[in-house]
Amino acid sequence: MAFIRHRRKTYSVVYKILDENGKEHITSETFATQKEADKRKKEIEYKQSIGKFEVQKCATLKELIEEYVQIYGHDKWGVSTYSGNVALINNYILPTIGDTKLAGINTHFIEKYYKDLLKMPAVKSTKNPDGTGTITESTVNEIHKVLRSCFRQTVKWDMMKKNPAVDATVPKAKKQEREIWTAEMLMQALEACDNKMLKIAFQLAFTATLRIGELLGLTWDDMDISEEAIADNKAYVIINKQVERVSKDAIEALNSKEIIMTFPSQKKNNRTVRVLKIPKTDSSVRKVFIPKSVAQCLIDLKADQDEIKEVLGNEYQDYNLVMATTFGIPIGDSYLRTKMQEIIDELGLPDVVFHSLRHTSVTYKLKLSGGDIKAVQGDSGHAQADMVTEVYGHILDEDRRKNAELMENAFYNKENLNPQMKNQDEGSSTITVPDGVDAELLMKVLGNPEMAALLTSLAKTMKV
Repeated sequence: MAFIRHRRKTYSVVYKILDENGKEHITSETFATQKEADKRKKEIEYKQSIGKFEVQKCATLKELIEEYVQIYGHDKWGVSTYSGNVALINNYILPTIGDTKLAGINTHFIEKYYKDLLKMPAVKSTKNPDGTGTITESTVNEIHKVLRSCFRQTVKWDMMKKNPAVDATVPKAKKQEREIWTAEMLMQALEACDNKMLKIAFQLAFTATLRIGELLGLTWDDMDISEEAIADNKAYVIINKQVERVSKDAIEALNSKEIIMTFPSQKKNNRTVRVLKIPKTDSSVRKVFIPKSVAQCLIDLKADQDEIKEVLGNEYQDYNLVMATTFGIPIGDSYLRTKMQEIIDELGLPDVVFHSLRHTSVTYKLKLSGGDIKAVQGDSGHAQADMVTEVYGHILDEDRRKNAELMENAFYNKENLNPQMKNQDEGSSTITVPDGVDAELLMKVLGNPEMAALLTSLAKTMKV
């Protein structure tokens, strides 16, 4: 038999169980409402009466998550994902709801937990150095992903009938719109930059659309910058590795196959270490053609490195890296970010992050290619084309601002009250207007070159 114990805002179903040795113990399952407790009480009593009652193998969420990490996480997660997820678990899940009985977890419980999280202090981090901030909606969304995946496995293991996180309402994370540099701003930064490594980093990030880890992982054997390749405009780099800083615990726990090598730690007590690893997704592995000017910069950099190697001899730690210090070890991402910030402060440029150079690159390439989404996606290594098309919102906003300015001058300033259509035959092919489409309206839309390029590109991506 079972009974319900009411304490404050919870209802616990208390019942007796037998352990492996046949010894009797009292246990309980906690619920948020009387109705849920009544339902569970009847279920327990019925299954006990027919001799089919089994105590869940993992009684609490803590026990479940530990098993989930051990069975699922160790097999499916890379070192970076492992570090991030374990941090979320240890910082925000186990200390708050880790002791909760699995039987007491439902969608209502999960939604209440998410709301309560937003009132809690966030742990100290680079984004919250003084520890005074509260948990953000974005962090709650990351926690939700972990719990949803965990409960999905729980249902798969027949330990729960339903995933309580699937239908839970998650606080909407506010997408932060980051400012990016225009091509003119980047050129201004390049002209003012006297740091050799930062200058090549700017050019590679921009022309090859690189993430900072991919940039730091470039090696000399994965490129063709020969005279023949440059002469034929076929110089290229291959992106198939990246440098990341990961926790030593993650490396020890996973024994990950994705790690190519671990770089020597500069400090013995460091909890993290830099590794050279394969990219997270297959789409990130790619070949990107680079301009002649960038290829020549790489040739000059290689010549400088060869001279340094000859002078230092065995003191040079040769990992064949493009972005290497004087002694051959990988240049840190923090070093590039610090030097970039100095340029920003010196020139008064928009305060952007290094990753925004990828956005600048994608925007510039879309404009140059007339909106060739597939070609730009191939350079950027995005898994989905819609990641690239999101940039079109930025481009179209520019066009809409231009249209407002044109209307101000043409209509309100009375400079051109009767505008003439541009001659579509000049330098363009004949346009066939589909049935049912307003030809005059179509011609007005296509009068904007960038709008025409956008529509052409979207049409290409819609073809089967």
